[in-house]
Amino acid sequence: MAISAACMLPHPPLIVPEIGRGEEKKIQKTIDAYQEAARLIGKHQPQTVVVISPHQVMYADYFHISPGRAARGDFGQFRAAHVAIEANYDTEFVEKLCGQAAVRGLPAGTDGQQDGRLDHGTMVPLYFVNQYWREYKLVRIGLSGMPLRSHYELGQCIGKAAEELGRKTVVIASGDLSHRLKADGPYGYREEGPEYDRRVMEVMGKADFLKLLHFSEDFCEKAGECGHRSFTMMAGALEGLQVQARRLSYEGPFGVGYGICTYESILQE
Repeated sequence: MAISAACMLPHPPLIVPEIGRGEEKKIQKTIDAYQEAARLIGKHQPQTVVVISPHQVMYADYFHISPGRAARGDFGQFRAAHVAIEANYDTEFVEKLCGQAAVRGLPAGTDGQQDGRLDHGTMVPLYFVNQYWREYKLVRIGLSGMPLRSHYELGQCIGKAAEELGRKTVVIASGDLSHRLKADGPYGYREEGPEYDRRVMEVMGKADFLKLLHFSEDFCEKAGECGHRSFTMMAGALEGLQVQARRLSYEGPFGVGYGICTYESILQE
């Protein structure tokens, strides 16, 4: 059994109603698409959910995979400490993934944890997933400063680990798009911002994943994107699978791009 589904999901904290306090209604299309993606995950009833998060600890030359048996986090930094997420880790999957990375010579493992709490790049997707399915174990993976090709290769290791363990697995690539869509946005406006969002949504909407490797580092930096490495790692995890891709939504009213796409394996048991 390989990966049964995957999702490209943004992580704006304000999408959580207890944080947004009404502001989330300005991205209602994103909320509706998020609910649809979460329902899809619930339909698959995964044993393991792999979340690739840009807000997990990140090293220049190492992929950090969260260690331990369980973790918890809350949205206290966003004035909603009463909203908390807890998850048990799939320790067997983590061990298998680390072994696969070692075979490929990829620097990845459970060393170097700085803060064991769940990050908001993980919690926002799980906030929605947990409304439809909770009987999963989590694998949480951070990004690195290494080339896109290395992220793709670690994604291949994710797919191989799921296959070897026979786990019903769903992969979530957590990441916002450009933060430079509007002059009054968090990082101002650059023409590369809207161009990045247009290009990446076209690629992701068609599951034309290898094109992710052709985005230059300079262009991505100027665009102020957040999730490109997450998307690339997810793409590697889906290599060799026939998937049905669906582009569910794209919005950017706050100057940050939020894109949602889902992928289901066509070859189901």
